[in-house]
Amino acid sequence: MSDGNFLNSNSSADNATAPSLTLKEKVGYGLGDTASNLVFQVMINYMLIFYTDVFGITAAAAGTLMLVVRIFDAVTDPIMGGIADRTNTRWGRYRPYLILTSIPYAIIAVIAFITPDLSATNKLIYAYITYALLTLAYTAVNIPYSALGGVITTDNKERASVQSIRFALAMVGGVLVTAFMMEMVDWFGGENEAMGFTLAMAVYAALALVCFLVCFLSTRERVTPPVSEKKTSLLQDLQHLVKNDQFMIVAIIALVMLVLVAMRGAVAPYYVEYYLEREELISEFMTTGMLAAFVGALFTNVASAKMSKLALFKGAALISVAAHALLFFIPADQVALAFIVFALANFFHMVLVPIMFSMVPDTADYGQMKYGKNCMGMAFSAHLLAIKLGLALGAAGTGWILGAYGYVANQVQTESALTGILLCFAAIPAVIGVMLWGLMNFYKLDSQAMDEIHAQTQQGADPAEPSVAVASA
Repeated sequence: MSDGNFLNSNSSADNATAPSLTLKEKVGYGLGDTASNLVFQVMINYMLIFYTDVFGITAAAAGTLMLVVRIFDAVTDPIMGGIADRTNTRWGRYRPYLILTSIPYAIIAVIAFITPDLSATNKLIYAYITYALLTLAYTAVNIPYSALGGVITTDNKERASVQSIRFALAMVGGVLVTAFMMEMVDWFGGENEAMGFTLAMAVYAALALVCFLVCFLSTRERVTPPVSEKKTSLLQDLQHLVKNDQFMIVAIIALVMLVLVAMRGAVAPYYVEYYLEREELISEFMTTGMLAAFVGALFTNVASAKMSKLALFKGAALISVAAHALLFFIPADQVALAFIVFALANFFHMVLVPIMFSMVPDTADYGQMKYGKNCMGMAFSAHLLAIKLGLALGAAGTGWILGAYGYVANQVQTESALTGILLCFAAIPAVIGVMLWGLMNFYKLDSQAMDEIHAQTQQGADPAEPSVAVASA
């Protein structure tokens, strides 16, 4: 079979017609991201404030930790993607990892939120080790899970639909975290906030295991990139991605977008507690954002079926810019307005996320046409690496900015510290929104281009000779 053939002999009939997926399978797949977000959203929204106000390390030290550990991911993420691409079982390439890696992921998540009775130095060492293990476990489960979304269909609009439902259900996981995390911390821990964090995390980890199991049982892999007669190394696969101009655009989009997510998510509790001076509303504020994001993901599912996802992305990016800019100027006593604008910002941000994820398998298919090899797992691993780097830069930047502007834990904050909080929560995200709009002008894999790519790869076209229309992308 030609390397240019995207489909294997057992699935070509299904893939040639690109059948619509059932709602049951889309929901089943989406529950995998519910599982991931039951842990991931705790990391995004509560880990920094856990480290500074409960665990007992400084904001600057916590920010540096979150950046340094991501250097480790630069090695582990491509390795995991290469391993997944080379896996061959009767359950598929990617599905088995939903079972194999979810158990250590859940266990390590709980361990990372234990506060040991150690010296300040040993606490920092413990935080480095457990945070590194947690990011490694996240890599092991999330790269195969994300790649699975690229092999359950080749249809461009179905991919957008799958990712929209996925992120709607991811936001369900987020809502469960923001609505109940601090309440469970209080309920389980009482005066012992450290114990409350540990036990609350245990509840979320157990629920995540159940969701991963349902995801495994609900999905199947229809698209099987063939094993090339010419073997390639992990390094060669990675080099193909680096040369893939469309993938690199998506990777940069992912990096800057997740800087926004990490900064805004990490500093949101500080914004409510210290700027709005309404600590009792932290859960309600963050849950409002998650619910708005949930609706945004559902809106994307409908809108992407009626209009170009490229145009949808650019329009949502501009509205996100306006919402974040407005957040910067809202007075501290306008709490209701802050809720409304924050919800608006989250709604349009969540329009961007599923579209971005749906572009990753498109760039992998584009790479198949250009190089004769589809590295779906490697594409998602490199994409996840960009996401993690964005998260690291965002979290580290937040810690550094708060430290530079004079933040002191559990104290009334100075005007300078409040300015630092507003920079992270609103001003920098507005600038990033402009960057996202600009980057999208260089992305060319629209529906017409993808139809042509799939037609060429299914016909075994010479990967070295793409047509003029696609080559111009």
